[in-house]
Amino acid sequence: MTLPTLPLFVKELGGSDQLIGIIVGIFTFSALLMRPYAGHALESRGRRFVYMFGLGVFVLSVGSFAFVTSIAFLFMMRIVQGIGWGFSTTATGTIATDLIPPKRRGEGMGYFGLSGNIALAFGPSLGLTLVDVITFPQLFLICASGGLIAFILSSTIRYKKVDQSEHKTVAVKFDIFEKTAIQPSMLLFFITFTFGGIATFLPLHAAEKSVAGIESYFLVYAIFLMISRTFAGKVYDRKGHLYVFLPGTVLIFGAMLLLAWLPNTAVMLIAAGMYGLGFGSVQPALQAWAVENAPGNRKGMANATFFSFFDLGIGLGAIIFGQIAFVFNYSFIYVTAAGSVSLSIILYIYLVWKAARSHNRQ
Repeated sequence: MTLPTLPLFVKELGGSDQLIGIIVGIFTFSALLMRPYAGHALESRGRRFVYMFGLGVFVLSVGSFAFVTSIAFLFMMRIVQGIGWGFSTTATGTIATDLIPPKRRGEGMGYFGLSGNIALAFGPSLGLTLVDVITFPQLFLICASGGLIAFILSSTIRYKKVDQSEHKTVAVKFDIFEKTAIQPSMLLFFITFTFGGIATFLPLHAAEKSVAGIESYFLVYAIFLMISRTFAGKVYDRKGHLYVFLPGTVLIFGAMLLLAWLPNTAVMLIAAGMYGLGFGSVQPALQAWAVENAPGNRKGMANATFFSFFDLGIGLGAIIFGQIAFVFNYSFIYVTAAGSVSLSIILYIYLVWKAARSHNRQ
């Protein structure tokens, strides 16, 4: 709910496009810094502690937005929000991995990812609708109450106990990522780079182009996201990431070009469907890939690595796109985003070729 409305709030406080990008981006950078600590804490302090601590910090920080009167205070609380987000989202991915049978990991991560992505799809539409009829402080208090419900429900989960693992956790100096998760996480970075442009600047881009129905964009995105979850995970389990990643990224690439063009509402909604179908297919497949090869005592760090690249993509995207909007225009944001998707496709083809070559040698 805050993704498309926070930029409007910054504008109301007198901030520029550059400040919008920085305030949106700093949230993900603070989350990025916390994820390695969260990954280690999952294996030492336990799933429950990390998850509930992260949710608690998140709820308090979002609730504080209702009392913000300056950009400086908002900037500070966005950093705090990122800390809560980093701990809670790293924990959820690991908890889901604990619960899903290994043979159905792609399918299971698809269902798990659906819940968060439905929120990312319907939340912005609801936020944009509410902000026209209520004040920003009221909106932020509603957001905080949603997080409070999550905090209460988190106490009912049966968490895996740390001492049940058959592996021993070994402390490693400067251990900030899981190497087996690097490749899919790098691919994810170039994909989520595009998300920073959509979530942060699409409402402003549509207004500049006099295109109505921005709320409908997120609803259409949600519908096609749900459609992708019905088959993408199963395709991954049966055939592997090759049959999921390339079709998904081609759809995302096309969506970015349509948003750069954006002549009318119909084109915007077509782009929404393409992006929902593409992102909904690619993201859970890459997450399943990231955790499947990690040792049993490194699933937490694998998820931390995966979401660190997720955050880095969104954060850098928001900050860089803010500069692009300031120097050029909103349309150029999505041309740049299409270039980022192209890099992901090129990198993926290289990784597949490299793996095939290594396999042939063996």
